[in-house]
Amino acid sequence: MRRALAAALAIALGGPGAARAQEQPAYTHVVRPGETLASIAQRYYGDPRRETVLVTENGLTTQGGAPIVVGLRLLIPRVTYHVVLSGETWASIATRHYGDPRRVSALITANPQVSASQPDEGAELLVPYPLRHVARQGDTMRRIAQLYYEDQGEAAALMRFNSMRRQRLARGQIVLVPLADLVLSDEGRQLLESNAGAPVTGGEVRDRQHEINEVLPLLREHVRRGRYTEAVATGNRLLGTGELTGNQIVTIQRELAVAYVALDRPDLAVEAFVAALERQPDLALDSRDTSPTIQRALSAAREAFAERRRQAPPAATDGGVPDGDAAAGDE
Repeated sequence: MRRALAAALAIALGGPGAARAQEQPAYTHVVRPGETLASIAQRYYGDPRRETVLVTENGLTTQGGAPIVVGLRLLIPRVTYHVVLSGETWASIATRHYGDPRRVSALITANPQVSASQPDEGAELLVPYPLRHVARQGDTMRRIAQLYYEDQGEAAALMRFNSMRRQRLARGQIVLVPLADLVLSDEGRQLLESNAGAPVTGGEVRDRQHEINEVLPLLREHVRRGRYTEAVATGNRLLGTGELTGNQIVTIQRELAVAYVALDRPDLAVEAFVAALERQPDLALDSRDTSPTIQRALSAAREAFAERRRQAPPAATDGGVPDGDAAAGDE
């Protein structure tokens, strides 16, 4: 049954490449006496209304609190997470997880803390689960949106995700429904960890990055109000948390550099600017709002950064051979 569902999902998502991108552990729940779909949804998601998702995912017809067969194995769908790598775009990530670059809207909507223009390197994204709904007689996109979303206005977004222009659906037509709220509850995570015998990871980095975003305005405020010692302490504490996004590192190092200049530590200011330039080589400051001393520190950092790049060894190919040597060998 699992293989059949996986194969059908691969077709709906756009072929073999999409199927590989969707590979993840298949978590199951074995129904116990007295359990209902609503009680199982409550345990895993903290919301009994998500029994609808269990019905659809497992091809069932039982709903509305009715008992289900003891011993039945239920697939428990859940969101996944993706850490943005260098060079990745919203479109490439959508292709990887959904088989179609046009499905970026679900990713952007689910991750409002990330820039909508391009995802920030190092950011952990929540990837909504693409539930596969098979249309019944008389189904419309509006009805499906009402079935799975609280906001009935999601019908338009659902149509865009599926590249559909008509509300009415043919019987048997497949509609992918991206669900961003299938996040495991604490109890659900414990249950899966117990069944799998291993920790269930994902989402922790995203939560920390969100918390850091909430602290960054305080760091800027410290610098703006001349509380430079507090700025240095706050900035270094944030850097010590690890797993920052590229933009977060640039913001923190830039504010640290300004604070170091004010504390008469140009050496540390240059180091901070170099760290920012490593993430954003085109970093520039508005000359109208920046003192000459800070601009000089940035200029010195650019020179140091350029020197490091000149002294860096040439990039190696996958085989560990510098590009130039590899090209010479091919000749």
